Amino acid sequence: MRANKARKRRGFTYLWIAVLAVSVFLLIYFEQTALLYILATLGVTVLLVIVATADLGRVELSTDTVGQAADAAAPPPVAKSGS
Repeated sequence: MRANKARKRRGFTYLWIAVLAVSVFLLIYFEQTALLYILATLGVTVLLVIVATADLGRVELSTDTVGQAADAAAPPPVAKSGS
């Protein structure tokens, strides 16, 4: 079941790549660089917003995980003798 979902997603991703590549090629071919510049700027902005929100949503989880990992990796305390 998971393999089918992965294949469908992969196919959908390849379709998006092909559509965007043809779109960029056509914009360059018809010398619509101003439109291409605007679309590229908007695309980068959307990507940055997605990355920013994804990072902010995981801050609490990652700090808890780091604390637990540090506790697990720490060596056990050694008792000192009185001599």
